[in-house]
Amino acid sequence: MNLHRRPAPPAFGGLSVLLIAAMHLGAASRTACGQDSPAAPVSAAAKLAAAAIHVPEGYRVAAVASEPNLANPVAFCFDPAGRIFVAETFRVRQGVEDNRNHLDWVDDDLAARTVADRRAFMMRHMGERIGEYTTVSDHVRLVEDRDGDGLYEESSIFSTGYKDVEEGAAAGVLWSGDRLLFTCIPTLWELRDADGDGKADEKRALITGFGVHVALFGHDMHGLCMGPDGKLYFSIGDRGLSVETPRGSVANPDSGAVLRCNPDGSDLELFATGLRNPQELAFNEYGDLFTVDNNSDAGDRARLVYVVEGMQAGWRMSYQYLADRGPFDREKIWHTQNDEQPASIVPQLSQITAGPSGLVRYPWTGMPSECEGSFILC
Repeated sequence: MNLHRRPAPPAFGGLSVLLIAAMHLGAASRTACGQDSPAAPVSAAAKLAAAAIHVPEGYRVAAVASEPNLANPVAFCFDPAGRIFVAETFRVRQGVEDNRNHLDWVDDDLAARTVADRRAFMMRHMGERIGEYTTVSDHVRLVEDRDGDGLYEESSIFSTGYKDVEEGAAAGVLWSGDRLLFTCIPTLWELRDADGDGKADEKRALITGFGVHVALFGHDMHGLCMGPDGKLYFSIGDRGLSVETPRGSVANPDSGAVLRCNPDGSDLELFATGLRNPQELAFNEYGDLFTVDNNSDAGDRARLVYVVEGMQAGWRMSYQYLADRGPFDREKIWHTQNDEQPASIVPQLSQITAGPSGLVRYPWTGMPSECEGSFILC
């Protein structure tokens, strides 16, 4: 593809490297209780999982951390010291719900316009049982390789307490400057460790109002990355948003979106809308932004999207409850560019895989030369 008459962005590669191995969601471990966990860095099960991954000749896969030192990792990042911060979720069906398990909620969910609306109808449906949704917290976990052997043997809770009715799942982390940025619906958080003890002692909400709908589990707030313009970019699935800012309301309640703001959370903007669940974002060297949008499990495929400022990609959260996904399929919105699509949308570039959950631009170091100019997709 040729973008703005510049050299064509590179092809997407299929290479995966296992950095963190964990067992199934909801696994019982000490980490699930929010405790620090000084145990062996890699379990026998994680070593077996790594050994089962097939890679080209010349590559090696190694597990570097596993349960019980961490559990249920959704996203992770490094800081300049090589420490890993992990967003862990434990609130699946214990606070973070899914409309497929609550079809009697769908009408109320479609009608919700704000996070407060969602909280209100959940409390109405759950009654006295609503307290069940406040017993388990998501975490940010810190794992460290203090002896420099490549295995992360030290594990502790960096930040916890994310367990209100409307909170979760923990889904995005990014180290920026001297702080950790953390996304956990409904809030973009700034976390600081002022005294250097490995615990966040400063916790500030930068922006709140994300997650208007229950929708589907995993359609969360994620994709944190810094853009070449110095802005912070991030994404949310079709759980939507309705945010009040000093400059007015920023609302997109019924589709997934890409957003950007200043590093301090000010000047929030909608960058792109009409997506379903764009989990991760990646820029190339020309400043072009890409994501891979999830398929809707109705015969469609995931879509490689060139994210253009101001674009509308054509998805609506309500389409999920139509057997054929309505206009999304009938008008071939999920297909590559064709004459049957609405002229108002920006079509996808190509169809690729199913259920994509990770996307990065190769950072030009550390891997073989054939990786140069590539993106890496999970």
